[in-house]
Amino acid sequence: MLKTLLKKQLAEINQSFFYDRKKGKARSKAVSIIFVILYALLLIFVIGGMFTYLALTMCKPMVDAGLDWMYFAIIGMIAIALGIFGSVFNTYSGLYLAKDNDMLLSMPIPVRYLLVSRLLSVYLMGLMFSAVVILPAIVVYFITAGQTVLSVIGNLILVVMISLIVLVLSCALGYLVARISQKLKNKSFITVLLSLAFLAIYYFVYFKANELITDLLQNLESVGNAIKGSAYPIYVLGSVGTGNVLSILILTAVTLLALALVWYLLSRSFISIATSVSKTERVKYKSKKAKMKSVSSALLAKEAARFTHSPTYMLNCGLGTVFIIAVAVYLAVQGNNIFNLFLNEFEFGRNEIVIVFASMICILSSMNDITAPSVSLEGRSVYILQSLPVDPVKPLWAKVKFHMLLTSVPVAICSVVGILIIKPSVVMGILLLLLPQLFVLLSALVGLFVNLKKPNLEWTSEMIPIKQSMGVMIVLLGGMLYGVVFVIAGFYVSGLGYPVLYTAGFSALTAAADLALVMWMRKKGARIFSTL
Repeated sequence: MLKTLLKKQLAEINQSFFYDRKKGKARSKAVSIIFVILYALLLIFVIGGMFTYLALTMCKPMVDAGLDWMYFAIIGMIAIALGIFGSVFNTYSGLYLAKDNDMLLSMPIPVRYLLVSRLLSVYLMGLMFSAVVILPAIVVYFITAGQTVLSVIGNLILVVMISLIVLVLSCALGYLVARISQKLKNKSFITVLLSLAFLAIYYFVYFKANELITDLLQNLESVGNAIKGSAYPIYVLGSVGTGNVLSILILTAVTLLALALVWYLLSRSFISIATSVSKTERVKYKSKKAKMKSVSSALLAKEAARFTHSPTYMLNCGLGTVFIIAVAVYLAVQGNNIFNLFLNEFEFGRNEIVIVFASMICILSSMNDITAPSVSLEGRSVYILQSLPVDPVKPLWAKVKFHMLLTSVPVAICSVVGILIIKPSVVMGILLLLLPQLFVLLSALVGLFVNLKKPNLEWTSEMIPIKQSMGVMIVLLGGMLYGVVFVIAGFYVSGLGYPVLYTAGFSALTAAADLALVMWMRKKGARIFSTL
């Protein structure tokens, strides 16, 4: 029974390797093997290689300084962090709020078997992500410092204890996420905010990593003394890797005790969590007059509701808005320094800087591809829009307007910041405002055009039209190509002395493409949509 349950859990985790959601059928054995091999190569060589490089950077200086324990402490904490990140959401969805909880609990299956199978799947997921960090570090350490019997035993125990620590913390954090999710009315925004917070932390650490490692290696002794004095558990964690017997006993005892506590708490609360439902707030009915909306407003509100109720849609198709605003804020603070760098070091003229800036805004705005999967996302419910007594072009125009609403405003803010920093001529300033807006409209229309030509209304997961749509790929790559061509050709024409004329001409071409696509959407596009 336990073996069957565990196989079921592992099959759910690895479903994407063996089942094609787009086609709704199992993959062939050859394709499944290729997917597994590619995933293993990504995990071992890309992610593992990155942490191998980190280990090579830190190991020798710390070993030479006699701070082997600090090396293992830092690598161990990174392994724990990555393991938790890789398994906490699996804990949330696979342990506490799994969709098949009710069905399995109704069967004659002991609850402890169900709990063990799900904990084992969480454990294996955490072990996979933590091992890709700690195992390369151990190999690097043995090559650099050699090995003894105690260090080999200590590192084996360290790998096991780190995976158990990841399991304990994943269960605790997964429990917290499950409880919070039951209290929330709109979970989509919380998911998006948490994802954005993670991205912000990731990029901060990424850009600061070299600086942090350099500072650490320059102050090894003082950092080591500080950890020993005020963060003794971190010292214990690191000392296990060096084979310290006392640290091995302490870490093993504490970890096993924490694991026993988690088992005790889960065994007592699992059924109540697994069978709980979100609380609904009682609302007292109050009669009020309904506000009549125009057809355009109602369709626009529908697009907004579809977008804001899907974290996947928001994160994959609307992230450009966040990046554009972030760039505008950064330029408002550091823009003068960047402008002086282009002006003095690269010897760019103001007109050339305007061209570079406009290109950057266009590339950033192409990260918003809201219209590209919007027709496909209607799915089998597309008949509802088709049956409405409205012109078929109006639902399409609502999709374009929502894309423009989310993208045009931050783009305009970014353009204004650029004008204030660069201080171009009046004509180039107007073009800096106009060209990105024309491109935003072009991007929205191109995404809609491709999606109408190649719709997918039979998807089984919204991930398919959002991440595997031809329109999404064309909008993203086309935006980059547009920006690159605009810059390269712009510098050539600027060398001939016609930057203003060139920028105006490029804007006119973009406007002409917009007009052609609008005319197509009003006639042929509307006809295609009405017959999907």
